[in-house]
Amino acid sequence: MTKILNVDQVTKTYGKKGEKRYQALKGINFSVDSGEFVAIMGASGSGKTTLLNILSTLDTPTTGHVFINNDDISTLNANQMADFRSKQIGFIFQDFNLLENLTDRENIALPLTLRGISSNRVDPLVDKIATRLGIKEILDKYPAEISGGQKQRVASARALVHEPAILLADEPTGALDSKSARELLDTMEDLNKNDGVTTLMVTHDPFSASFANRILFIKDGKIGEQVKKNDKTRTEFYHTLIEHLGTEE
Repeated sequence: MTKILNVDQVTKTYGKKGEKRYQALKGINFSVDSGEFVAIMGASGSGKTTLLNILSTLDTPTTGHVFINNDDISTLNANQMADFRSKQIGFIFQDFNLLENLTDRENIALPLTLRGISSNRVDPLVDKIATRLGIKEILDKYPAEISGGQKQRVASARALVHEPAILLADEPTGALDSKSARELLDTMEDLNKNDGVTTLMVTHDPFSASFANRILFIKDGKIGEQVKKNDKTRTEFYHTLIEHLGTEE
């Protein structure tokens, strides 16, 4: 199986030398295979957001290496990093991060237009992913004119339009009602199973995590245990997670 993501002994320390320093990540090691759907679970302050920022090239590790599609992103300069991000990484934010002055179509097209791809090539790609996510009828609307669930679908289309090597999602259901959250998770699961979209999602929510095939638990800056779905149904896997977390449904 091809490894899309490989994280090797990654640490992250904040604070200057001589000052009080805080180590957010303490030797993180894991990998994600092509076509996997992996969730990272952890409480607030566990290091999961720091890790996701490093994986998405928004931050850099203090030590260690991150390989995406065999490229060591830890060694890229700022310009190389921006270029790599625009081609290889799709990112879904919790709060959508759509530009209100652009239509939904223009928001989805942004990763392509920023790379200077011509409009006659952009439009078919936008139409393709919008059709796949069931939002083609709202492409000419603005973000203020659509629901939260539709906004997150537009954000998902923007993250996928350039066919990235990996889709990263940061608490993607955090700003959604339960119905919209379920619809988004169903879509992410469908894209993973039927389109082979490699996905890494950070979440604190066991229901969201139960849509993944493998869960990594992060605590105090370290990856500890992992739980695999194997042959369980999603509902069975959810109950396994609840038991693992020592909480009640």
